[in-house]
This record gives sequence, C-alpha cells and structure tokens, in this order.
Amino acid sequence: MLMILSGIEGLSRVAVSDLNIYREKSMDDYRIKVKRLDDARKEVEELKSVGKKIVFTNGCFDILHVGHARYLQEAKGLGDYLIVAVNSDRSVRAIKGPKRPVVSQDERAEMLAALGFVDAVVIFDEETPLKVIECLVPDVLVKGGDWRHEDIVGGDVVLAAGGEVRSIAFVEGVSTTGIIKKISGVGS
Repeated sequence: MLMILSGIEGLSRVAVSDLNIYREKSMDDYRIKVKRLDDARKEVEELKSVGKKIVFTNGCFDILHVGHARYLQEAKGLGDYLIVAVNSDRSVRAIKGPKRPVVSQDERAEMLAALGFVDAVVIFDEETPLKVIECLVPDVLVKGGDWRHEDIVGGDVVLAAGGEVRSIAFVEGVSTTGIIKKISGVGS
C-alpha cells in the first residue's frame, strides 16, 4: 500500500511499510523526545499547522511516582501532543532547598521521555515555566488539582491565545517529599 505525503518540497509516494519501519526505529531511542526549547517550538508550530492540540505541563518530577504517571496520562488525554517541562537542578534547589533534587535533571527528563504518553520533554532553568509557555503557547495548560486556576503560571498567556487551563485531580498520599521521608525514616 502506498500513501501520498505532502512535504516541504511537494508530494511524495511512501510505502506504509517504510513508515512503520521509520516509526519503530525512531521509537527505539525515547531520548530523542528530550528537546531544546527552540526545537520543541518548531515541532509545536508544525503540529499546530495541521490541527493538532498541544498540551503542556511542568514540574520538578524529582522521584517519578504513580501520582506523576496518572497525572501525565490524564494530561495526554486532553490533546494530541503532550510536552512536559522539567525544572533544572538549579531551579529545583531554588524551589525545594539545597538537598533537592535527588535525581539529576538529565535523568528526570529521560525518565519522563520513556513514558509512552509523553511526546516531548524540555528542561528549563527559571523558577517558573512562563518563558517556556510564552515560547510554545500550548492549546491546553495543565496543573495538578492542588493549584488554583488563578495561581497557574502562564494561564493568562494560554487563555489570551484562545486556549484553556485545566486542573487534574491530585493523587492523595503520593508525593516525592513523602517518599523521601519514608526512605529517611522520618515519621515512621
């Protein structure tokens, strides 16, 4: 079976089997989903130009846990393409204190990229993701239910562009801080 694909330089005929081989090969290394902001912006622009709905969220994701997995999977369900912005190590220290992060920014980004429902990961160095949101202007901005809509950084940017801001229910009893306390024996 052949498909006609429209590209930058015109139309091309491509066998579906070739597309499947390309897809399988590109998914072999999930680390390609970790992108520089400019590369993510270009990808978002291309996806939007063909009508894809871009979903964005951010966080430290220091120790990946079931709350993160459920949250990110639900976020992906709100659109076609999920971008996760991860705080850099410096940024996490500024927010959480000198003993954090437990896991380095590159390893946190790679773990998120390994999740099938995450399409792209970017690392940002600021304490808030505002610069990233202004650059990408996603269609849907998502945060956990522990955030009030008016406190969600970048919500005004997304709303002004015609997008939406959504909250996803917080998974009670699951947190990186709780895991760290349990490991260190605090509160046991």
